[in-house]
Amino acid sequence: MHGWLLNKTDAGEITSHLGDVDETQLPEGEVTFAVSHSTINYKDGLAFTGRMPVVRSYPMVPGTDGVGVITQSQDEDQKIGDHVIINGWGLGETRWGCLAEKARVASHMTIPLPDGVTPLEAMTVGTAGYTAMLCVQRLLRHGLMPSDGPIAVTGASGGVGSFALMFLSSLGFEAVAITGKLTEEEYLKSLGASDVRDREDFGGKFKPLERETWAGGIDSVGSSTLAHLLAATKSDGCVAACGNARGSDLSTTVFPFILRGITLAGIDSAMIDRSRRLEAWAGIAKHLDRKKLALIGSEIVKLEGAKDKAHQILDGSLRGRVVVEING
Repeated sequence: MHGWLLNKTDAGEITSHLGDVDETQLPEGEVTFAVSHSTINYKDGLAFTGRMPVVRSYPMVPGTDGVGVITQSQDEDQKIGDHVIINGWGLGETRWGCLAEKARVASHMTIPLPDGVTPLEAMTVGTAGYTAMLCVQRLLRHGLMPSDGPIAVTGASGGVGSFALMFLSSLGFEAVAITGKLTEEEYLKSLGASDVRDREDFGGKFKPLERETWAGGIDSVGSSTLAHLLAATKSDGCVAACGNARGSDLSTTVFPFILRGITLAGIDSAMIDRSRRLEAWAGIAKHLDRKKLALIGSEIVKLEGAKDKAHQILDGSLRGRVVVEING
């Protein structure tokens, strides 16, 4: 089969090669599928460049997302010819991923492609949109309603933030975009933001408890931005945290938790159980706005272009999603 293969030299250099990959080396698993589309995520960029040691063993086929058609199955509930999606589960890190013509995984890792969602749309949504929906559904399970007040979305011009604005607005919430790119105000409002705020307002010094402003939040940034958001969240509010774009540190106090009873909910999109994945993708199918999806945009590249895009995503020079067409 044709695909990307990463290796590590004795000197510690990461090499990448596009060519024939020995299909007999596919990992164990009950389901084999022909990958029609994959994506380039930030983690794929780290894998290709070796900038951070996300790959735990070599050789490795990268690619954390995939969609395709089952060609072999040992699971009676998953039939040959079924369209399936996979996100996370250590793909491209601890087990071979989806930047190749075939992938083999354990049967609990795949879920059906929802009715009405095309493979291209599924990978345009990808891990970013799937994570955003997990965050939104966590706020809903907490009991938040549109009448409770505004929801802050940090890192709003990024992948998770853009989809969070789309889904929250579809559900009737007042979503406020927090961004370092104020030039994107028109774009963010077109996705559903009711207002756009400068992320610098969320930096610097702040009190352990700020004025109660937010019913909740979706944070993909971490660090001082998340700490400030927690300090300004209303009583019994909930903040879903899913990323650390600004930093992995979190300097806060217990006061938002013990004096306002707020909840900081961690979102682990990679290893969350299958039932939550099914719920998330059902929510995506229901609330996916095709006009807004077109605004987010997707650049479609062939397998040959995956490496260049993996480098560009680390440089911050990409806007929108990159979809890799493999057997499309």
